[in-house]
Amino acid sequence: MAQQQVSVRLSTEEAWQFVEAGHTGIFVTLRRDGVPIALPTWFAVLERQIYVQTPARSKKVARLRHDAHVSFLVEAGERWAELRAVHVTGRAEIVDDPDTLRRVAAAMDSKYATFRTARADMPHATRRHYETRFALIRIVPDPHLITWDNRRLGRS
Repeated sequence: MAQQQVSVRLSTEEAWQFVEAGHTGIFVTLRRDGVPIALPTWFAVLERQIYVQTPARSKKVARLRHDAHVSFLVEAGERWAELRAVHVTGRAEIVDDPDTLRRVAAAMDSKYATFRTARADMPHATRRHYETRFALIRIVPDPHLITWDNRRLGRS
C-alpha cells in the first residue's frame, strides 16, 4: 500500500486567512547596499494586499524609494511541530488615495484598538515621535506565496 504524502503547504485561501488573522508581521526592506532590514510591524490586509503605516520621514520610506522590492512574514507557533508561516514577496508603493487611507485606518483601528497605548500615557518623546505625518505603504504581493504549517505533519 502506497503511503500518502503529507504536505505542509497552505492553499492560497488558507494562507490569506492566516495573514489576515496575524497580529504582527515582519516587514523587510533593502538598504542601498542590498542588506535586508527586517522590522516588526502592525498591518492590515484589504483585498489580498498588505498595508503598513510608518512616519513619512522614516528610513523605511527612504529605502522603498530606492528599491521597492519587499518581503513580509507572518508566523505563529513555539515548538517546531506548531510552526506555521506565510512569506510574501512583492513590491511596495506609497498610497495617498483618501478612500484607501480611510479604509485602512478603520481596519487598523478595529484590529489594534485594544493593544494601543493611549497618547496621554506615552512618554513625551514617544508622543512627539508619533505626532508627525504618516505614510501608508501598500505591499502588492507576487502571485506565489511561500507557506508552511508543521501541524499538518501530525507530530508533537
